Amino acid sequence: MAVGEKTPTTVRGSPSPPPPPPEDLEEGEVEEVGEICIPLDFPNEKTVSAFGLRGRLCAIMATEASEMEIGNWLRKAVEWSDTTTLKIQEDVCLHLPKLHEFLLQIYETLKHMSTNAAIEKFPFLGQFLGRLCWNRFVIGHAGTRKVLMCCLAHLYSSEPQNAIEIKANSWIKKLVCHLFSSSEQNRNGEMEIIGQLGGSTAEYYDMLLKNIISSLIIQIKRSWSDENKKDVSAEHVHALSVTCLCVLTLPEVAPLLEALLLYYWSGPKEVLDNYFLEALNDAVLRKKIVLSESAVLSLWLRHLPSLEKAVLDLFQRLIALQSKSVKEMEQIIKNSFLLRAACHPSIFRIIDDIFRNALLESDGNFKVSTIIRVFTHSFMKEYDQDNLQPKLPLRAYFPSESPALVLALLRKYEGLPSDACVQHLCTVVKILRNMDKEERTADCVFKSWYLLIHFGEWVDIAAEQLLTSDLEVSDDLLWLLAFYYNPCNENQSTDRTMMEAKSAYRSLVSLFRNSTVCVTSLKKIFQVENKSDEWQACTLQLIRHLCVTFLLCSPEWHNIIKQCISFMTQTQEAASEVSDVLARTLCRLDIPGMESRKIITIAHWLLQDS
Repeated sequence: MAVGEKTPTTVRGSPSPPPPPPEDLEEGEVEEVGEICIPLDFPNEKTVSAFGLRGRLCAIMATEASEMEIGNWLRKAVEWSDTTTLKIQEDVCLHLPKLHEFLLQIYETLKHMSTNAAIEKFPFLGQFLGRLCWNRFVIGHAGTRKVLMCCLAHLYSSEPQNAIEIKANSWIKKLVCHLFSSSEQNRNGEMEIIGQLGGSTAEYYDMLLKNIISSLIIQIKRSWSDENKKDVSAEHVHALSVTCLCVLTLPEVAPLLEALLLYYWSGPKEVLDNYFLEALNDAVLRKKIVLSESAVLSLWLRHLPSLEKAVLDLFQRLIALQSKSVKEMEQIIKNSFLLRAACHPSIFRIIDDIFRNALLESDGNFKVSTIIRVFTHSFMKEYDQDNLQPKLPLRAYFPSESPALVLALLRKYEGLPSDACVQHLCTVVKILRNMDKEERTADCVFKSWYLLIHFGEWVDIAAEQLLTSDLEVSDDLLWLLAFYYNPCNENQSTDRTMMEAKSAYRSLVSLFRNSTVCVTSLKKIFQVENKSDEWQACTLQLIRHLCVTFLLCSPEWHNIIKQCISFMTQTQEAASEVSDVLARTLCRLDIPGMESRKIITIAHWLLQDS
């Protein structure tokens, strides 16, 4: 359309004009942007409601935006450059509903594209969005302004890789700052003043954003620290959390996010928006933003679904890891906030409940058991190292389990002589057997077994002591192994496991005393005469555990240990189980003060070769 004659006339009630585009970036200049950043799943049912019914329907039925459509709307945006004429003002208002719908289409398209792909497909996208952000009648509509902010957030690079991405981030920050302040009072003439004072537009916008955030933080802190000074109402805090959805990954916004998370509210409902908490948790898990530990702890205490998602995210990463490096698992756990958060008893119990459900649903899968064991071991180290904060005794983290069994399993095994280890293991077995006799219910058995899994190192020590010491209490240690691998509530099944384990144990002791070393001798242990006598899966796991321990602890067998391991790992499941035992042994023994260098070397070599 032709641009009409310039006139000072404006539409009644229209927003005050925004500051002009920065001098170092001409209005409409095309910018390339880097890696796409997705801070939230938006629009969703809650946030799209801000756009009204038309926005909701458009989000549901949105089709992919095309380059031709962007070109058509860009020409329209160029025509709207001069908003001082009544004719153009009316044209903007007339097209605003359709523009709003089209921006939602762009947003839906950007959600499924990388930034490079978006720039290649829509070369004029930056110019189009930039022109709209500086049109006071376009951004005067709150819903359209929010969609623009979301589109910009998707084009922001949290980790820029080159000069273009750095420049693009700077450009996006300026636009976001402008959109934040677009509803403020008229700022015409401010740029001229800044220029006269020798400042740059980049400095102006950086300082403006920092000042806005700093002011909001002061108001929030004053509100929850002093009940008599309610500078910010709960409704305003909620609205602010919704606004922050669009800019979660901007580093400058992190202090404001922390202030919101630490905001105290005594009302019956959570004051912060649920979608804000979900999106913020997702950004933290994806390393898109870095928050303090206290802020993340507050997030998880405020919003339990976020804690559950964090635990499941960690669990999925650990379960996908090959069972070859417990140290690597420990490092992944340590790098998550969950380890520190678990020092809070309530959070520890929630994490433990999630692990319990995973163990039940996987029917006692050994990978899940190892994850529980490694997490507990890492938690114990974190608990011992955290001497700055007051803390409850460790037994308080297992309130529903037998206090006697908890105290027995909490005892540290490092540095204990062999005799002391055996004596303590007998104490553990005695407690378990007494509980088994007093109340042999499925729930009681499971609680005892699940607690034993947390401290499974004692089971590995029992297997080691069985094969390296002359014991009169071998039945007790075999019972502990049988209970660990088959906690079944049926006496017949338990008795069968014990009988088969005892037979394999006697064969291994015979091999240990025999001077003949050959793979065939080990193979005989796994042979059964009748098909009806084939071992159960749990028995096979137990016997593999004993055989791996025997091979590691018998120097005479080290020359053919690789052939023996190859025989025992002919299936993927068996290979994973053997690798798991080797990795656990390596982690348990590879600590200062443990004289097991030869075993450590052999276990490390086998794991590398597997």
